[in-house]
Amino acid sequence: MGKEKENNPIYERNTLEFVTVALEYCSFIETTGRFGLYEFVDKSVKLLPLLYLKATLLPEVEQNEDVELEFSVTEDMYESVRNQVAGLLGEKDSYLETFHPDMQYSDAPIAAFISENLADVYQDTGNFISLFKQENEEVMREAIALCRTNFREYWGQQLLNALKALHTVRYEDEENLEMNNE
Repeated sequence: MGKEKENNPIYERNTLEFVTVALEYCSFIETTGRFGLYEFVDKSVKLLPLLYLKATLLPEVEQNEDVELEFSVTEDMYESVRNQVAGLLGEKDSYLETFHPDMQYSDAPIAAFISENLADVYQDTGNFISLFKQENEEVMREAIALCRTNFREYWGQQLLNALKALHTVRYEDEENLEMNNE
C-alpha cells in the first residue's frame, strides 16, 4: 500500500468492512420481496448487529462543509423498501416505542414500525454506499464523517429499535414462523 493510502481513513480495515456490511444490508433490504417472513427476520437479526458494530468502528474523520454531496436514495426508493418490509411483516410490523422523545409527556403508548426503522437505516447506508462508489476521496471522506454523525444522532437508535422488535418476532414466534416458512 502506498504512502498516501497508509494513514487514509478511506482505506482503513474498519471502513472497508463497514462498506461491505452496508452494501450487504442495502442489497438485502432492497430485495425483501424474495424472502419469506422467517428467512427475512432470521437474517435481519444477524445482519443488523453486525452493521451496528461496524458503524461504531468507523474512523473519526473531520467534516468538510465545502464538499458537495449528492444523495442517491430517493423518497420513492425509501417508500419501496418501507412498503416491502411492511407487507412482509404485516401485523408484526408495529411495536410500542419506548425511546421516543415524546414518551415522557404521553399517557398513551406510541406505536412505531420496524419497516420505517429499517428504511431509515437503508436511507443513510444507501447514500453512504453511493457516495463511496464515486471513488472521489474528498467525497468518500465526507461520507464517512456524515455516516458517523448520522449513526450517532439518528439511525443507530433506529437500527436498535428495529432489532429489539425483530428479536421478539424471531424468538417469541419461532415455532409459528418456522411452520409458516415451509
